[in-house]
Amino acid sequence: MTSPSRPANVVIYAGLSLGALITLAPFVLGLMTSFTSAHQFVTGTPLQLPRPPTLSNFADLAGAGFGRAAAVTALMTAVILVGQLTFSVLAGYAFARLQFPGRDALFWVYIATLMVPGTVTVVPMYLMMAQLGLRNTFWALVLPFMFGSPYAIFLLREHFRIIPNDLINAARLDGANTLDVIVHVVIPSSRPVLAALALITVVSQWNNFMWPLVITSGHKWRVLTVATADLQSRFNSQWTLVMAATTVAIAPLIALFVVFQRHIVASIVVSGLK
Repeated sequence: MTSPSRPANVVIYAGLSLGALITLAPFVLGLMTSFTSAHQFVTGTPLQLPRPPTLSNFADLAGAGFGRAAAVTALMTAVILVGQLTFSVLAGYAFARLQFPGRDALFWVYIATLMVPGTVTVVPMYLMMAQLGLRNTFWALVLPFMFGSPYAIFLLREHFRIIPNDLINAARLDGANTLDVIVHVVIPSSRPVLAALALITVVSQWNNFMWPLVITSGHKWRVLTVATADLQSRFNSQWTLVMAATTVAIAPLIALFVVFQRHIVASIVVSGLK
């Protein structure tokens, strides 16, 4: 296979640079706006740098109870993450390594639920939470999502199947039971995949909007996405405040991606080696 010529490389990099600029421009503009005073935003131009940068918008967010929404979101995401990883690892190992009647049929029936749109299950889940007396509680936020997911179980099952049998058999010979094998052999061998799965779970739950909007009311269990939408409806003309809320909401995700990007690349390499 011949490598692209230099003019072709220039065109490719120019196109990639343009795509990156178009993708990053809204984020940069939102970040600039979050540090801009309301007066400068109204009187200045959209691309004008904040002069001077101000933290007043973030102070107003704290006064509006945005800090509690951030804490609720972080707690919700952490609980769901622990539940997702725990139950997905156990289910993935069972479907990959254990032998029981109907294993493959049960697995593919469960995977088939990926074809069901999430919005279809909102009303049944709401009725279930209401009948259990959990509406507008923290547990209503986390219970529908903490017992694994078809995507996570499928990903882990496929990875667990390629772990060499010699490793597991050696652990068995040393007297390890199934739980010991999972903790001391399977999980250490699956760190890149688990890191990528953890990041996917955190991003999806941190950005979850529909379910928290439906199942909660008031300010006690409001999450960041709902709080940001509420700010936009209440302060429609104060875009500096809305952009500050957006910055607070996305900053942890960007930091998380920067920290774990090495593990994401490693998981892609592992998937490619399959």
